Amino acid sequence: MTVYQRTKRDAKRADRDVRKGQKLYVIREVSRHVAPYEDKHLYDEYTVSHRHPLMPGWMISGSLSVEGLVLRSGPVYTEKPTGLRGVHQPAPQVAGPLPHGYEAPLDEVEIRGLEKQVADGSNPRTRRRFGSWRV
Repeated sequence: MTVYQRTKRDAKRADRDVRKGQKLYVIREVSRHVAPYEDKHLYDEYTVSHRHPLMPGWMISGSLSVEGLVLRSGPVYTEKPTGLRGVHQPAPQVAGPLPHGYEAPLDEVEIRGLEKQVADGSNPRTRRRFGSWRV
């Protein structure tokens, strides 16, 4: 596995070494405040797609070059990191699965309460005016 660090030297080396169709991987750190049940680190996958028509260099998408990826997001790996989940893969299940045949029937009181909530809250003539809760 080759690792390209976040230096100009490694960025140039990465641009020389990669080929069309090769995948490059970057490890992303996930904020636990925003996503508490998410993994701490995820990997992002990039595919080298073409050469730039005017400047020499491999491109990942329309405006992102391999050099730019290394300098912006380094370190960049040439092999998939083991033990990490990709950003594009589904998150782990946090709650347990529901038992087979589980139904949550609503009784009459709950249905009437929900209908009243919808009727009161959705009519613009009967609901509170915007900002009226302020003192």
